[in-house]
Amino acid sequence: MNSLIIFASILACVLAQRGAYRQPQPGQPIAILRQSQDVNFDGSYQWSYETENGIAAQEQGVLKNANGPEPAEEAQGSFQYTAPDGTPISLQYIANENGFQPQGAHLPVPPPIPPQIQRALEWIAAHPEPEEGSRGFRRQ
Repeated sequence: MNSLIIFASILACVLAQRGAYRQPQPGQPIAILRQSQDVNFDGSYQWSYETENGIAAQEQGVLKNANGPEPAEEAQGSFQYTAPDGTPISLQYIANENGFQPQGAHLPVPPPIPPQIQRALEWIAAHPEPEEGSRGFRRQ
């Protein structure tokens, strides 16, 4: 009977520790549970890791248009962790020639563009300014 109580107590402690977020104390080391990285000769790569306090991240990258006029690196990945207030944070992203593009439920959503501004942007796109040479200016 005593061994059953001891076993149940140990099991309860282990389950509580696994399920709860532990805020690390300053200077306290956090163990890395899993880690990998791979870099290839063609410029592609991947890395990932997971820590004992619930942080996990991963990314893959590739060189686009390597032999073209404008080669560009493209990376996509994700990370997740638990905020100090207990909120789970999960973010996915892509980063390329169009910039860093994150997606996550915790990110604020920008307000819609007002109709007047949208019409102005469409008009500007449809009526680009003429180049300097076509304004009647003579080059000397």
